[in-house]
Amino acid sequence: MEDTSNKIVSIIVVTCGVKNYIKDCLNSLKTQSYSTPEIIVIDNSLNSNFSQEINECYPGIKLYSSPRNLFYCEALNIGIKMSRGDFILCLNDDVILDRNFIKEALKGFDIDEGIGMISGKILRSDGKTIDSTGLFLSIWRTAKERGYGLRDTGRYEREEYIFGVNGAVSFYRRKMLEDIKIELDYFDTDYHIFYEDLDVAWRGQNLGWKAYYVPKAIAYHVRGATVRLDYGIDKPYARRYLDNNLHLDLLKNRYLAFIKNESGLSFFLHLPFILSYDILVWIYILFLKPNLIKESLLNLKYLKSAFQKRKLIKKLGGV
Repeated sequence: MEDTSNKIVSIIVVTCGVKNYIKDCLNSLKTQSYSTPEIIVIDNSLNSNFSQEINECYPGIKLYSSPRNLFYCEALNIGIKMSRGDFILCLNDDVILDRNFIKEALKGFDIDEGIGMISGKILRSDGKTIDSTGLFLSIWRTAKERGYGLRDTGRYEREEYIFGVNGAVSFYRRKMLEDIKIELDYFDTDYHIFYEDLDVAWRGQNLGWKAYYVPKAIAYHVRGATVRLDYGIDKPYARRYLDNNLHLDLLKNRYLAFIKNESGLSFFLHLPFILSYDILVWIYILFLKPNLIKESLLNLKYLKSAFQKRKLIKKLGGV
């Protein structure tokens, strides 16, 4: 059994400066019972006044202010490269951690050196509704959050192995991130946002890494706070509340994920489910968002990139 009690934990928070989320998030990090983690904020607000305010209010953190929109994946890559931790906790700015989150989550890594990902129990901001108790790969080849939208009745109180971790609160072993890295990228920058957590989990699983759920590590997440309009926060069926650019990312990234990570046999076994899901999605787009059809054709260039990355993953020992 590994001892992580003296290991360095680096926390990377990506913020767009929406509302007051980042301050609540950083305040929860400052009160963690685990001794002085390294905190890195990637400021994607493109607002110099916002960066200055963060620096003044939280002088102990590392701050990277981007001159352009990095999107979530590239921002995380920059943060990981800036970090020095043995373990990397990637957070959305709309997340608040229970004061014992890091302490409890690290116990999961102690169980097995092959565990590269830890999920805690992620609740909505009401503290009663589940946001995620682990990420799974559905038969439709979509990202499935276990317990999503259900009341927390104590059903998910057992530690256990899972498939992956939710991107809003994703805790990684650095060794795993280095192992699955494709060229210079830990997270695939073609994704921008959405499915990046499933892609990392799938890649990790294919390369022999495991994920584990620790229910005593509790976090609170405002679902969709930084990418949806206010009336869509914490609501199901995310695509209804996304602008066109985000909707396009949601569409293409699912394809990129299984092109890169799915085995040939598994693809054909799941093909009926994949096609059923796609038919429903494209009917929705045809009738409610027909303007996305033409724009989706411009995303075909990413498919070529995904097949090239699949070859690189195969060289690493995956797929």
